[in-house]
Amino acid sequence: MTSVARVPCTIVTGFLGSGKTTLIRHVLANANGRRLAVIVNEFGDVGVDGEILKGCGDENCSEENIVELANGCLCCTVADEFVPALDEILAHEPKVDHIVIETSGLALPKPLVQAFHWPAIKNRVTVDGVVAVVDGAALADGQVSADLDGLAAQRAADDALDHDDPIEEVFEDQVACADLIVLNKRDLVDADGLQRAMSTVTGSLPRGIGVVTVSEGKVDATALLGLGVGAEDDIENRKTHHDTSEDHDHDEFDTFVVPIDEVDDPASITKRIADVAEAHDVLRVKGFAAVTGKPMRLLIQAVGPRVNHYFDRPWGPAEDRQGKVVVIGLHGLDREAVTKSLAG
Repeated sequence: MTSVARVPCTIVTGFLGSGKTTLIRHVLANANGRRLAVIVNEFGDVGVDGEILKGCGDENCSEENIVELANGCLCCTVADEFVPALDEILAHEPKVDHIVIETSGLALPKPLVQAFHWPAIKNRVTVDGVVAVVDGAALADGQVSADLDGLAAQRAADDALDHDDPIEEVFEDQVACADLIVLNKRDLVDADGLQRAMSTVTGSLPRGIGVVTVSEGKVDATALLGLGVGAEDDIENRKTHHDTSEDHDHDEFDTFVVPIDEVDDPASITKRIADVAEAHDVLRVKGFAAVTGKPMRLLIQAVGPRVNHYFDRPWGPAEDRQGKVVVIGLHGLDREAVTKSLAG
């Protein structure tokens, strides 16, 4: 019986706001003829990342080849979520050449790589490589994610907190499991800042792997896809904080969805988001809004108080012009206050 070549999968991991979705969107638009599929694992119950990717409208990755999973981390739901997603993608015609998996910003990549040893998976797909996207601007400021002032103050006051902090551990585990580091947001840092960011990354690397610096997620698709590592067979060389843990929950984070009514102009919603991030332990806000008199949908992505927005596509004729954003913050976030402030 002739063996069937396994489909390569690239796992794209990265902390909140690092730019994973932007990077993948760039790869889809510059696939050089490869037929791609994407599995988006969002932490929360709003399909924001999937909608962003579908909005690129690239012929190399049709909407049916983008599968969204929003019920927690993939490695916790292999049988119920990951295997059916692979079944769906691998059944498509024409066959896909490569699968890109975007993990949630809170994910630990190593357990997902280990899942590729499952009997229902291992003979059909392989981990071409693990790519960790890191926020160069935040690292230049001494943080793993932008605007964690409270966290930075705690760390400055007590060095013993460094290894106990869950956010630091998530960052370090993502880097430790990677085959390629993409240091994003190069355009937002000067030469000294870049050196500080690079030092933080290389100081966390347990083995020699490549680091590339990019702006706006614009990494060459040929450099990202086709690493040929077979990471599932190299798992023992990827030492992380959680190697002896039996589980890896996300109880230190809260995530919830806030509906956003139509706004008069983009500035009003971006100010609301920036103000909320300043007043609460909000790590990330992203989603969509409808702007009065505008036929295009406003895409919003925020890391702390730094808010980016642009019109990404027209609202569909049968689409309800109802905005919504997903909010991710530290556990104990005042949901009622945040919801009231964002909803307007």
